[in-house]
Amino acid sequence: MTSEPSYAPVESTHVTAAADGAALVFTWDADARIEVRNLGGEVVIEANAAGLRTLAGHLLVLAGDGVHDGAHLHLEDSNGLEDGSVGLVLERCDDE
Repeated sequence: MTSEPSYAPVESTHVTAAADGAALVFTWDADARIEVRNLGGEVVIEANAAGLRTLAGHLLVLAGDGVHDGAHLHLEDSNGLEDGSVGLVLERCDDE
């Protein structure tokens, strides 16, 4: 007997942040796992598929129309990253 794959919707967490009066909505897949390690000369971001989708979504929010310079999201081991991760800041900067 073979079982059919499950296509249940992925649960997610939404966080709304205000940046210069604009509401930015960041979403995490429920099963997202993201770890950030500083190896001295390089930074490693290791994530499962849900974590990579989550990070991609965060970047797309920051890249959106009407989002101002300096809009950013702090990720820490107590806020979106695996325990023991170093902090990660995603920030929009259109200045050259």
